[in-house]
Amino acid sequence: MPKHLLSRIRHSFNLSHKVGRKYRDINPEDIFLDSANLPGFEEHSLEGRIERPMGHATFTGLKVVLGLILFILIGKLWMLSIHDGPVYAQISDNNRLEQTLIFANRGVINDRNGVELAGNAIKEENSSTTSQSIFSGRTYPSIAGLAHVIGYIKYPQADQNGVLYEKDYQAKAGVELAYDKQLKGVNGLKLRETDVLGHVTSESVVDKPVDGETLTLSIDSGINEQLYKGIEALAKKSGFVGGAGVIMDVRTGELLAMTSYPEYDQNALTGGLDKKSFNSLLNNPAHPFLNRAVGGLYTPGSIVKPVFALAALNEKIISPDKQILSTGSITVPNPYDPSKPSIFKDWKAHGLTDMREAIAVSSDTYFYSIGGGYGGQRGLGIGLLDKYLSLFEATSKTGIELSGEIEGVIPTPEWKAAKFNGDIWRLGDTYITSIGQYGTQVTPLAAARLMATLANHGKILTPSLLKGGMANPVEKTLSFNEADWQVVLEGMRESVTYGTSLGLNVPYVKAAGKTGTAEVGSGKSYVHSWSAGFFPFDNPHYAWAVVMEKGPATNTIGATSIMRQVFDWMELNEPQYFE
Repeated sequence: MPKHLLSRIRHSFNLSHKVGRKYRDINPEDIFLDSANLPGFEEHSLEGRIERPMGHATFTGLKVVLGLILFILIGKLWMLSIHDGPVYAQISDNNRLEQTLIFANRGVINDRNGVELAGNAIKEENSSTTSQSIFSGRTYPSIAGLAHVIGYIKYPQADQNGVLYEKDYQAKAGVELAYDKQLKGVNGLKLRETDVLGHVTSESVVDKPVDGETLTLSIDSGINEQLYKGIEALAKKSGFVGGAGVIMDVRTGELLAMTSYPEYDQNALTGGLDKKSFNSLLNNPAHPFLNRAVGGLYTPGSIVKPVFALAALNEKIISPDKQILSTGSITVPNPYDPSKPSIFKDWKAHGLTDMREAIAVSSDTYFYSIGGGYGGQRGLGIGLLDKYLSLFEATSKTGIELSGEIEGVIPTPEWKAAKFNGDIWRLGDTYITSIGQYGTQVTPLAAARLMATLANHGKILTPSLLKGGMANPVEKTLSFNEADWQVVLEGMRESVTYGTSLGLNVPYVKAAGKTGTAEVGSGKSYVHSWSAGFFPFDNPHYAWAVVMEKGPATNTIGATSIMRQVFDWMELNEPQYFE
């Protein structure tokens, strides 16, 4: 062993004896062992390395990092407690304050006599897992024929957790939709305070709900139901696809009745149908969702003849007493092939008829003659036929409150060219138009307004479903010679006393009417059957129009029979309408 190392060992040993027990645990062998192994240290495995103290720069960097962390924590604490404190306090309050929506009762809908047509029944729906929102269920009475007028609603919808994501009823059709703003009211709000265990400690209404307005309609539900049942019975008996009817006040424009067959179940739709049932209704070929009274277009047939008669008198192309012979048809030579003349049939041979009788028996020959001209009688021509249909707003929208109303069609040379690939207008087209066929199409409501305009001597009204009607229902007033008005109206009265509307010749009311049978479909194997007119004759108060849609041409019972049933019911139950 080297001398210098041995000298150090001795020095350490002597020192341990000097200081006492403090160094007695040092084993000399450990010193010898380390010394012996000194050349073999594996420094990469930290053997034999001497620990070095942390540098000043490293220690300073660590302090900076720790300071930044502390600063961030203090800043976050400030944000939570000072800056966002009120927000989290509100959240905390909301965790113990439940807000419950109080649905306003939807306004009740009554008929003109106070009969409820749409009301409310209490229904509860979960709005969350811990609270409930209560709203009134909508109920509709079992009165036939009201579905398209009243319409229906859908309840506020909730998600899969029962939380409402809609805060209002959803009006879908009819008066429910047209007057939704008045009917829905204003919802209220209730707060409920709970403790940590969920027990209610207090509750109070913050905002009281305001119920919707009560609406009183002009509809008489009894008359409306009888009209619907008559249409329904005839459709089922005689094979008509559907039908519609309207009764209108000729002075105010109020609708006493308006119905469409077939209809839908309002309660079922409001409560919610499964997809299969709903699709079945939607794809029904009878179209129960179609309000035929305002959204159905029908060839009017002879119910427009009074308008053309008045036009002929106003244009002075004929006197009311001139007679025209009806032999059952007229024949128009074919300049291109004399062997194939055009024949336009009358529905029967009427003999000699003047204007009143022509209206009463609905002579097609007479109206061919004054419409297109024949046998020396000058005709109006398609230009004037179109002019007077437009003047009477026969095909215009009426402005009724309900959605879904559509505009009718007046055939013109331009219309034909556009519809039939540039085909020209011919005399035969004018003849057919003069008896209310070819391209002319009207809605039942427009037809009823047309009858009202005839009855009130030229006042075109905007119809309304509200009792009392509009403040100023007169849209415009037509001016004709009073004597000419009287001739046409007397012809309509004679239609009831001995003509095509004879079924309405009853002792308890004098009515004036006009029938219409419009051929439709390929081969003219189907017809629309119309009855239109007004009553009482001497002091007109109400006008009507009823159409039965697409029934067999061989059928002998038409729309007039429906109005006869309605008249009989009114005489027994509500005769005041005949006064």
